[in-house]
Amino acid sequence: MKSFALLVFLIFSTPFFAQDTIMPLWPVDKIPDRIASHEKEMKSKKGILRISRVQEPTIEVYLPEKKQANGKAVLIFPGGGYEILAYDWEGTDVAQVLVKEGIAAIVVKYRLPSSVSQKVRYNAPLMDAQRAIRLVRANAFDFSIRPNLIGVLGFSAGGHLASTLTTHFDAELHDKVDKIDGLSARPDFMALAYPIITFDESITHMGSRRKLLGENDQPRLVEFFSNEKHVTQETPPTFIIHAIDDEAVSVENSLLFYKALRENYISTEIHLYPEGGHGFSLQSKNPRLRKWPNLMIDWIKSL
Repeated sequence: MKSFALLVFLIFSTPFFAQDTIMPLWPVDKIPDRIASHEKEMKSKKGILRISRVQEPTIEVYLPEKKQANGKAVLIFPGGGYEILAYDWEGTDVAQVLVKEGIAAIVVKYRLPSSVSQKVRYNAPLMDAQRAIRLVRANAFDFSIRPNLIGVLGFSAGGHLASTLTTHFDAELHDKVDKIDGLSARPDFMALAYPIITFDESITHMGSRRKLLGENDQPRLVEFFSNEKHVTQETPPTFIIHAIDDEAVSVENSLLFYKALRENYISTEIHLYPEGGHGFSLQSKNPRLRKWPNLMIDWIKSL
C-alpha cells in the first residue's frame, strides 16, 4: 500500500516540463575576455523583466515531457538593443510556448557590450552564443535532444546575434577553456523575429550598432557584423518574420538577408505583415500576427 501511495505521489508531483534549470555558460573564473569590475548585473520589472550589465552568462533550460519530446531544441536570444535583455518578453515566455510543443527551449542570458567588463566589447555576445550552442550539444543526451537538431531564435538585436552566430559560427575569438569548446557552434536551423541584420548605417538600428561597437566603428567591423554579406551554403535553413511598418528596425534588414539566403540556395520561409510595429513578441492586437509562433513551430517540426 505504501509503494502504491509513493507511486501516485511521484506521478502527480512530476512537472509537465522542467524549468528554471539554470547553468553557467563558462567554468568559474574562466569567462573569456572578462575584466573584473565594479559593474553588477541589474534587473528591473516594469511590465517586462529587463536584465542589463550581465556579468555571468547562463542558459535557462526548459525541457518537455519525455514522451512528448521530438528531439529538437531552440536556443532563444532575447533582444534589447545590446543594452538590455527583454528576458521574459522575448525569452522565457517564448520558451514555455515551445516546450508545450515538445521542443526543448533554452534561454540564453548573454553578456552585453561593456567597455568596463570586457577587453573587446563586441566579441562578448558572440563568444557567449557560440558557447551556448556548444554547451547544449555537450548535454544533448541528458536533455534528450539530438545534437544535429539544435536551432536558434533571435529577436531584434538578439536576431542580429543569432544571425551573427550562423554566419560566423567558426570564428575563433578566444583560447579553448575546455573540451566543450571543441564542439561545433553551427546551428542546424534559425528563426528570426524582426531582426537587425546589417550594420549599414542607412538601414541598421544605429543604437544597437553603437552599443556593440562603441567608438570602434571601423569599416572592417561594420563589414563583419553585416551578416547578409556572410551567408554561405553552410548557413542553415531560416524562418523570418517582420512587420513592414516597423519603425525601429527596418524590414529592409530581413529583405537583405532573404536575398542573400536565396542567392545561396538556403531553404527559407519568410512572413511579412503590413502592420505590427516592433517588439511584439508573442503579443499583438493583430489576430493574424498573433499566429506567427504556430507558423514557426510547424516549420521547425517539418525540418
